[in-house]
Amino acid sequence: MSESKQIRLVNLSKSYEEGNRVRHVLSNADATFAEGEFVAILGKSGTGKSTMLNIISGIDQADNGQIWFGDTQLTGLTERNRTLFRRENVGFVFQFFNLIPTLTTWENVVLPMELAGRFSAAEKESARELLETVGLADRHDTYPDRLSGGEQQRVAIARALAHNPNLVLADEPTGNLDEATGEKILALLDKLTRQAGKTLVMVTHSIDAARYADRILYLRDGKLVEEA
Repeated sequence: MSESKQIRLVNLSKSYEEGNRVRHVLSNADATFAEGEFVAILGKSGTGKSTMLNIISGIDQADNGQIWFGDTQLTGLTERNRTLFRRENVGFVFQFFNLIPTLTTWENVVLPMELAGRFSAAEKESARELLETVGLADRHDTYPDRLSGGEQQRVAIARALAHNPNLVLADEPTGNLDEATGEKILALLDKLTRQAGKTLVMVTHSIDAARYADRILYLRDGKLVEEA
């Protein structure tokens, strides 16, 4: 295991004002994700799981605490540098796919590469191989509205991996799919991230989905806890 690619959450706190009350999403939460590990975070709807992923990626900021990607303290970077770091190091898979409807399958997959400013011949070939691996090489020029939900999520997985990130964050990746399709998507996501040695952190409310993980954490009362 490479220490340089460990991800550590240290005393993270985050709260929001909702009307006349304060909702605490994170309260001095700590966790460590090892390189190449698949960790599932379980929590009920509305507990702040998506907010936590946004904080880990640097999209949102914690009120207090630190996030470390190896020797890089993400929470110490400027907003611009957090954005650049995220483009290089983080891939996302969302519940509602978040594909851009005006872009083809291929254009959606290679978008992270283009945003990161690197799109070499080798990287184009890697993107083509990913589309083939997820079974959509023949849908290269197809727009998202012509794809089923499962196909759209496979495109989203290819997009998340295309720029070779160290960390993949999955936010309820099967929440908008039927059970059978969801199982296929989880198996594919698990297989592709493990093959590439990537760290996968998935938030879900489904214990069945969480069973694919190496380890399960529970988001309870603002803390991340592990049960034997």
